[in-house]
Amino acid sequence: MSVRRLHPVQPDSFAFNAENLAWAKEKIAQYPAGKQASAVIPLLWRAQEQNDNWVTKPVIEYVANMLDMAYIRVLEVATFYTMFQLQPVGKIAHIQVCGTTPCMLRGAEDLKKVCQNRINHEPHHISEDGNFSWEEVECLGACVNAPMVQIFKDTYEDLTPATLEKLIDDLAAGRKVKVGPQIDRHMAAPEGVQTALTDPSLYEGQRTFVRVEAPPPPAAPAAAPAAAPPPAAEKKEPPPPAAAPAAALGDVAPVLHAAPKDGKADDLELIWGVGPKLRELLNTMGVWHFDQVASWTEKEIRWVDARLEDFKGRIERDDWIAQAKKLAGGWRPVNPIGVKPNK
Repeated sequence: MSVRRLHPVQPDSFAFNAENLAWAKEKIAQYPAGKQASAVIPLLWRAQEQNDNWVTKPVIEYVANMLDMAYIRVLEVATFYTMFQLQPVGKIAHIQVCGTTPCMLRGAEDLKKVCQNRINHEPHHISEDGNFSWEEVECLGACVNAPMVQIFKDTYEDLTPATLEKLIDDLAAGRKVKVGPQIDRHMAAPEGVQTALTDPSLYEGQRTFVRVEAPPPPAAPAAAPAAAPPPAAEKKEPPPPAAAPAAALGDVAPVLHAAPKDGKADDLELIWGVGPKLRELLNTMGVWHFDQVASWTEKEIRWVDARLEDFKGRIERDDWIAQAKKLAGGWRPVNPIGVKPNK
């Protein structure tokens, strides 16, 4: 798959409209606390639909802020899945032509030629009227019905160059189009005459099923009379619990500050894996600067990790110490999304 990057020309902002915002909040609420990032794909998809069917830098930042994710995490999702368009597409249709082996063997090259002749010779270019664009993608999962294309969330299968031409004409004219197989086939059933499950009684409710009721359970034996309770033992107070060892919370607290030095905190979100919520949590502990993180010992790491709530294990998993040492020395990462707002 080719490298996918954000379009060089970006709008200034994005926000869900009232209907989509209510939908997004309901979707996020379906996940347990601390797992809201699981909603990233449906939120990106809904944002793409609202935003003229493409994902922009402001869309990525907006979704990341809603889910308390680092921007780079949402960018990774948007650039990995070809269902997300990273540049403007046709207003009526963006046609994704499957070019994987089954479709290629069944005529995908001829479908590509139709797109080149009708839309633009090159993929990811919009037609002169602004209504259509196209690209070749990997398998779209309808191999039995090859060759096929996907237009936004719908698939059109069993295509020929002629039926793809007609599909484009119908879409351009605003006529209703048939989704799915473009031949006389039911979903992904075999073409031609049906040779299996041909007994009509299978579909007409003629078969009779007799429900066999289970016998009732035997009656429970009569309960024996309750024995007299033993005399109450003398109540003794339990011994006080032993004090928890310091190691249970990580051994040693690192150097912490009540406020940032010189009134200016480092941008801890430059540490890969640290988002707005983690930065706020670290600031609350008293961690404001890269050099603080860079100096943590193993015991101090355990102390901080024990207080990271839903983010335990992040320090070692994302190697904060090595990152913080580079950042404290003046190194800055190349951010493919651009400068964060309000920084």
